[in-house]
Amino acid sequence: KGYFKPKIDPAREPFVIIMPPPNVTGELHLGHALTATMEDLMVRWHRMRGEPTLWLPGIDHAGIAAQVVVEKEMAREGQSRHDLGREGFEKRVWEWMHRYGRTIAEQHKRLGASCDWSRERFTLDEGPSRAVRTTFVHLYEKGLIYRGERIINWCPRCQTALSDLEVDHQDVSGHLYHVRYPLEDGERYITVATTRPETIMGDTAVAVNPKDKRYRGWVGQKVRLPVVDRIIPIIADEAVDFAFGTGAVKITPAHDPVDFEVGQRHGLESVSILNPDATMNRNAGSFEGQDRFVCRENLVAWLREKGLLERVEAHSHAVGHCQRCQTVIEPWASQQWFVKIAPLAAPAMKAVLDGSIRIIPERFTKVYLNWMENIRDWCISRQIWWGHRIPVWYCPRCPEVTVAMDDPTNCAHCGAGDLVRDPDVLDTWFSSGLWPHSTLGWPDPDGDLPYFYPTTVMETGYDILFFWVARMIMMGLENTGRIPFKVVYLHGMVRDEQGDKMSKLRGNVLNPLELIERYGTDALRHSLSTGTSPGNDSRLSHQKIEASRNFANKIWNASRFVVLSFESNPTPLDTGPPAPEDRWILSRLHRQIGQVNQLMEEYQFGEAQRVIHDFLWGEFCDWYIELAKVRLRPGSVGPSPLPVLVGVLEKSLRLLHPFMPFITEEIWQNLRGHLPAGEEMPDSIMIAPYPQADESALDPRAEEEMEAVMDIIRSIRNARAELRLESGSWLEARVFAHRLEPAIATHAGNIEAMARARPLSIMGGQAATSSDNRSLVIVLKESDVVISLEKLDLSRERRRLEKEIEAARGDISRLEAKLDNQAFVSRAPPELVAREREALADHRQRLERLEGRLSPLP
Repeated sequence: KGYFKPKIDPAREPFVIIMPPPNVTGELHLGHALTATMEDLMVRWHRMRGEPTLWLPGIDHAGIAAQVVVEKEMAREGQSRHDLGREGFEKRVWEWMHRYGRTIAEQHKRLGASCDWSRERFTLDEGPSRAVRTTFVHLYEKGLIYRGERIINWCPRCQTALSDLEVDHQDVSGHLYHVRYPLEDGERYITVATTRPETIMGDTAVAVNPKDKRYRGWVGQKVRLPVVDRIIPIIADEAVDFAFGTGAVKITPAHDPVDFEVGQRHGLESVSILNPDATMNRNAGSFEGQDRFVCRENLVAWLREKGLLERVEAHSHAVGHCQRCQTVIEPWASQQWFVKIAPLAAPAMKAVLDGSIRIIPERFTKVYLNWMENIRDWCISRQIWWGHRIPVWYCPRCPEVTVAMDDPTNCAHCGAGDLVRDPDVLDTWFSSGLWPHSTLGWPDPDGDLPYFYPTTVMETGYDILFFWVARMIMMGLENTGRIPFKVVYLHGMVRDEQGDKMSKLRGNVLNPLELIERYGTDALRHSLSTGTSPGNDSRLSHQKIEASRNFANKIWNASRFVVLSFESNPTPLDTGPPAPEDRWILSRLHRQIGQVNQLMEEYQFGEAQRVIHDFLWGEFCDWYIELAKVRLRPGSVGPSPLPVLVGVLEKSLRLLHPFMPFITEEIWQNLRGHLPAGEEMPDSIMIAPYPQADESALDPRAEEEMEAVMDIIRSIRNARAELRLESGSWLEARVFAHRLEPAIATHAGNIEAMARARPLSIMGGQAATSSDNRSLVIVLKESDVVISLEKLDLSRERRRLEKEIEAARGDISRLEAKLDNQAFVSRAPPELVAREREALADHRQRLERLEGRLSPLP
């Protein structure tokens, strides 16, 4: 019906969220479910407040991930992308995307995501693609995009460069190899330590620290490189760590980021020894063609045979792995396209420092700023075929490149034809960095951008604060001159019930679609947002989701009671002055409404949900409905509770709707017909106004009185449980109500019915605090309750308690004797002794409780 489409109102500021685009290759997992739940509850809340609300969905083309998926599919058919050629392969990926690309969008709808699906965007759509090209050309012309040789992270499996953020560093148990490099004169040698001996053939120097006294006189001499017999110098550089290995290190500029910088400072040659698939190239001499790790084994054996391997030590160190395929990455000097990032980072830091952009929780502001201060230039070229092609053309007749918005036919510098386009595509995060403004039509000046940009909230996981959020801030400010969003809300990870990260390897992954089938969407959403707080991880278990389903059932059954009560009372309702419990529940409702709205404003969504849950379950269902049942009995006099029942329930459903949209809509549709005449509501709860607190409804006196009544009922119920009385039996009780006697007296019927107390006497003053064998005295905050035990047949309970007391005393005697035995205490494991002492303390506490329950019995 178009409820999710915002209507532009220049007089009102809109609320806008741009959905973090899930990968086209993906299916809904708990991370997606949490993101969608948090964003949807914000969106529904603001929409119900009457604000023009836009939640714009989208999907990312997932460059490397999508290419890997399609290549695997082709491999099963005996094909590779090279068999099809670039155009054929791109066509194949588009076909795959059209078959499966809608999967995650449809799953989001099933989760209840109230996006404006008519505005859904794909990162390779015409509009976002034009934004990508415009940005590249603009940054190139400004001198912020350049091509150069730098060390990049190379994945031999995906055969492409990766950004630092796409590399997982894992601690592995490896070895430190101490290798002798003979000096040129052949009489001495210098020993270097390395974890990657297979790169020896790429060495162009040996380095020591200039302050290392061990190597005075060595700098300037030359050594003979093993295997390839190349003469290389010994140099001094402060980058060398005294404590690592022997203090002398090999310098391999083509395969190590630190060595690359050393090589730049000393004018060293850069020698690559790897092919793109991580086999050794011709510079590896006799090891050419071997896999890098096979080469390592063979080279170590060769060094040992030649007497050049001094020793091998166990060594644990961090090794980079491709985040997508977990292949060990190779640092590799390569010609790539880079963004000069420092000029973009400065205004992005300022926007956070001056408060233009607020990061929630605030502690991540420092993390963001620390990372931005140490940011390195961004490698944006990827050696794959699926994605945004880099808009650069090379001329066969001159050294200049042509960078253009439209595909050129001639060189912009010499006019020659036959231009060759750069084969690389852009890093997927380049297009994602433009997402908040490219989805709203930038660079076109017209359309939705002026009204909906900057957006309001960017909600995402804290793990991609640098991956994506920082890049959006930098690119948004550069392209539009405005911040992309006002608030960054970071949620945590969903972990299992033990607090462990979910993984298929551990077998602790919960599939949200299976959970929806088993428990319902509302239960899953409720459990995901229960107990959440910004930036903190949360735990999810079947028990937690079951609890949420039980809450849904509680609301459903309470609503059925209200609707059926209306249907069974066809006569006009007595709508006289409200009863005390009516004033109480209305006061509590509006107090909770005020609290919930304040918590929502403060982005404390988990706490807001807890307040709603506790009010609906604890106060409305467990207390007010039960009190209303007393007044709905035949023959009852006074005002009907039905108008209050339906009014409180209806407002509570609107309060809960952003968290549990399906059940609230279903119940609300059945409740609308019972609302008071003249109270008009829209066709759907999702566009009904969110409740606002009415301070005139607050009644502290009614709350105080009702709390005292509830305490009395609870105390008598607890006594019944302690005395193990049958549910149908009655207790004689006297209530000394202190200063609240007149108010509590009006609730005598409710106390009698709900506590099964008869006869019941309510009087002023205080009861004697000592109890005897004929009564049980309970001292409460605002009253004293005296329960008569004279007419109760408690002989069976006395016998049971005496038997339990005897058993408890036996357990205590046994444990005391055991712990008094010094032989046991001195020889038993300390943890066993501690357990026994803890058990003794438990048995003593249990005995005390049992004796306390026995003493008042006659």
